[in-house]
Amino acid sequence: MPISVFDAIKRPITSLLGGAELDLVPTAAAARKGGEAACSFQETLTIDDRPYLFTARRETIPFTRTEEFFCRELLDAFASMFTGFKQEGLAGHFRTALLASIMDITVARFLRGDHSKAFWSIQQLIQLLKNLSYQRYEGKQATTGFIIHRTTLPELRKRVRYQKFTLIDLQPFQNITDHFFDNPLTYRFIDGNGLFFVGNIQMQVTGVIRTSAAEERNEVERLTHRGIFSFIRNAGSGAFALKVNEMSEIEVMISPEMLLVRRKGRWAIFDPSIFRSFLGGSLAPEAMDDLLWTVYALSKRRHGAVILIFAGKARQLATLKTGSVGGDDPLGKLLIRHMKGRAIDTLKQSGALLRLLSSDGMTVFNPSGRLLETGFIIDTSHAREVVTGGGRTTAASAASFFGKVIKVSADGPIELYQDGKRVYRFG
Repeated sequence: MPISVFDAIKRPITSLLGGAELDLVPTAAAARKGGEAACSFQETLTIDDRPYLFTARRETIPFTRTEEFFCRELLDAFASMFTGFKQEGLAGHFRTALLASIMDITVARFLRGDHSKAFWSIQQLIQLLKNLSYQRYEGKQATTGFIIHRTTLPELRKRVRYQKFTLIDLQPFQNITDHFFDNPLTYRFIDGNGLFFVGNIQMQVTGVIRTSAAEERNEVERLTHRGIFSFIRNAGSGAFALKVNEMSEIEVMISPEMLLVRRKGRWAIFDPSIFRSFLGGSLAPEAMDDLLWTVYALSKRRHGAVILIFAGKARQLATLKTGSVGGDDPLGKLLIRHMKGRAIDTLKQSGALLRLLSSDGMTVFNPSGRLLETGFIIDTSHAREVVTGGGRTTAASAASFFGKVIKVSADGPIELYQDGKRVYRFG
């Protein structure tokens, strides 16, 4: 029964792990299966005194420490919940309970840090934010944000002053209960952009923090929470922030800088280490972070894009080109010529990178991170296999024979392509 129940929850776990293949088998059967792929992760667990082996596999991208830790928490939760549903006839109840709650439980367990602590208070806050993500007020999405610190209040105030934030103390402290959002001010005034509730790990709200605009100098830095990441990095080990954003998503910011995102009813991990691993050896390290966080901003704003890190010489690019989005328009040519040769970091700081990537056609960079082309239309006959999907998917597949490709869909998912195949998917 553990295996059949696990099969019922494979899909959200596969999605969380970027499309990985999953198995849960008795350890004796695992021993007969032989060797595993290089990019795999295995963990043993015991259910009803029987050992099982969990395996996750990806073709190209190794699993990160965060993904492995998250899987261990999930498997512990799975084993614990299974033990509580051993009564005959409850299999359907168990599958339903798992599908409805196991990912939320895993996120709460992941965030609690100290395994001796209960995770219910964190789970309660997540549930409140899930409910709020479905709520609109006067036609607009209800948004809010929380910073949960793991340090003393005097240390917190010191960090607030250092970062030039403003802290408004609340006395008495306010417990986060089921009625916390009854007053619209909790999500209209505290919007999760410039204003955040600040609370302790016991889920008591102790104040309100106003962030500093100086920490977020452009649209990408605002959309990717540069100021909040900087703050929680120094707010005690295990500090985190949560918000409901304008796209009805829950974003959880943790240190080191990565995001847990609940999008379209499923949790996903935006882990920069995965993108750095994928781009390693293809793009200059100093350009990677500017590009990957801009890609997340595009995904969040629901702007599609196809980005090629071209491995060949610039003159070879002409043989792949069938046209450009701007055609022969002289003004368009002048604008593109003005941008060519500029580095990713320069384009990001000026705000041009976000606009270029969200324009139609493909954007092409060389390995040093300098712009080669924008609005580029590739000859899709280079896709050597039949590709199912839209124009961006076909272009991404064809282009990936000539370098690493990042594709952002207009409905949010981020996909990585290599040698004509999709090797990872976020969201």
